[in-house]
Amino acid sequence: MPSVRERMTANPRSIETSASVVEAARLMRDEHIGSLPVVKGGRLVGMITDRDLALRVVAEGADPESVTVGEVASHDTVTAQPDQDLDEALQLMAHHQVRRLPVAEGDLLVGILAQADV
Repeated sequence: MPSVRERMTANPRSIETSASVVEAARLMRDEHIGSLPVVKGGRLVGMITDRDLALRVVAEGADPESVTVGEVASHDTVTAQPDQDLDEALQLMAHHQVRRLPVAEGDLLVGILAQADV
């Protein structure tokens, strides 16, 4: 069975916790993606999705220019390790009902594994 490293996208787009949610939305739009790993100084601290933006910003009537990514991102992020068996990572994705799984070595973001990659 291949490893996560063999199928992941290395050096994925990410966004800093201090960025505004407008910046996150524009990056998602421009890159045609629905989620972004959230980093603080290169260290993975969470994920933000287009759904997070809709429910935690727009539906709450918050000002998107003043709300930061760090304020609305999910911080209980499930991750895979690069040398992990691909089947284990797929089971994690199914169990947690996620389509994209950040790949980290320690707390450093090194890739992202998407369902489309497998």
